[in-house]
Amino acid sequence: MIYRSVAPYASNPAESRGRFVPEDDPAGRSPFQRDRDRIIHSAAFRRLKHKTQVFVYHEGDHYRTRLTHSLEVAQVARSIARALGLDEDLTESLSLAHDLGHTPFGHAGERELDKCMKAHGGFDHNAQALRIVTSLERRYAAFDGLNLTWETLEGLVKHNGPLVDADGKPAGRYAKSGLPHAIAEFARTHDLRLDSFASAEAQVAAISDDIAYNAHDLDDGLRACLFDVGAIADVPIAGDALRDVQKTWPDIDRHRLIHETVRRVISWMIFDVVAQTRRNVEEMAIATSEDIRSAPRAVVGFSPEMAAGNTALQAFLSAHMYQHKVVRAMMNRARRVVRDLFEAYSSDPSQLPEGWQEQGTSRGSSRQARQICDFIAGMTDRYALDEHKRLFDLDPLFR
Repeated sequence: MIYRSVAPYASNPAESRGRFVPEDDPAGRSPFQRDRDRIIHSAAFRRLKHKTQVFVYHEGDHYRTRLTHSLEVAQVARSIARALGLDEDLTESLSLAHDLGHTPFGHAGERELDKCMKAHGGFDHNAQALRIVTSLERRYAAFDGLNLTWETLEGLVKHNGPLVDADGKPAGRYAKSGLPHAIAEFARTHDLRLDSFASAEAQVAAISDDIAYNAHDLDDGLRACLFDVGAIADVPIAGDALRDVQKTWPDIDRHRLIHETVRRVISWMIFDVVAQTRRNVEEMAIATSEDIRSAPRAVVGFSPEMAAGNTALQAFLSAHMYQHKVVRAMMNRARRVVRDLFEAYSSDPSQLPEGWQEQGTSRGSSRQARQICDFIAGMTDRYALDEHKRLFDLDPLFR
């Protein structure tokens, strides 16, 4: 039997900071294992199976959804975590939870809901994920949410890096817009150390999201014929992978050619992250999990060469897939669904299901807007379309 070593900078479940509502951890499962299990059994996780990645559900059964994407991120992340000696359960928990806050219709739905909420604090899918696991999931008798460990909540919020600087001012992607409402509200009573990096496990989950997203969108784009195999010949990483497959199997059919190309892209990226992270650990003298959090930059990452190639691949996908006329046309109609639903519920809250009609909430208030936002954000593509048809007797995606 082969035993893997545990890195000294890995998160140790025995040293977890625990949960905000204290619980006894049963024998046989670590705190991070329990977090993973609670995420998998949540209603929000199940709904991901009918939430758009790029293609709306009716466009085909073989394209990625938020659920299959999350599972693929978890697979990539566990591979990296195992190679680096990190805690695989925490890594998997963060990978599976990272998209819980996404709206129906992918980023198009998120952007439209953010516009609708402009006067009430906006909308951000990372902040919404935090709301789901700390408040909106209501399954347990002793608390709202899932009562996840501090390490999982920290990683969910900060997997892309610190949210504020040393003076507490919003930083990074939030420097101009300010902290999202849900994160700012939670941080007032719960310290997640927003000025530091998250654990190595959270950083692995974040970069695994990039790997899975780019490689699998490349796969879906090719299979949907939004662009041809020849179009990726000059794209870094993807073009190299394509030529490697064609050299090995000159007569390979298109279906297998796509798969073999994409699997090389994923493998090469994983190997690069592992090698570069080991170099970073040595160069930065990382010895503990606290060293990871206090480091001047992310410890887990691509080599400069792979980072440049990844950026080029993202640019290619943006131009040839996300901005493709077919995808844009569908997303424009999807944004209309979100906008129409928000306006309908705002003008007549009685249209909301009974459990979402909070008594004493004044019409037009930020509290009511956030309630409507939570309801819409939790919808699947299918449910949003059904609601739109019920309210307007119109199916906007097909008429």
